[in-house]
Amino acid sequence: MAEDPKKAEQYVEKLDQEDKDQIMQNFNTFKNYLGDQVKKGESIGLGEKGLAKATKRVADHLAKHEEPRNREEKVLNELWQNAEKDEKDAIAKALVRMVDQTNKDETEA
Repeated sequence: MAEDPKKAEQYVEKLDQEDKDQIMQNFNTFKNYLGDQVKKGESIGLGEKGLAKATKRVADHLAKHEEPRNREEKVLNELWQNAEKDEKDAIAKALVRMVDQTNKDETEA
């Protein structure tokens, strides 16, 4: 993500289209990318709240500027578009936990 959760959206904006396409080509690639970013955030001391805040900023950016590229992203986009603020907070926290669990599963394998 970025060292400061506020920089997360700027980081995503700076990715070139080819990199975005590669990351979002399928949901597992997206989860792995997000998991890597969560690891980076944890390594610089961001806690769950900071990680969720950065995830929320990225999700807001993606919902406004990127078309979903697969079924899972379409579902997430629909949920995000229809969620209230507190629901978005919960979705962001759940995404962080989901990719964190994916990271742990990969480490154990």
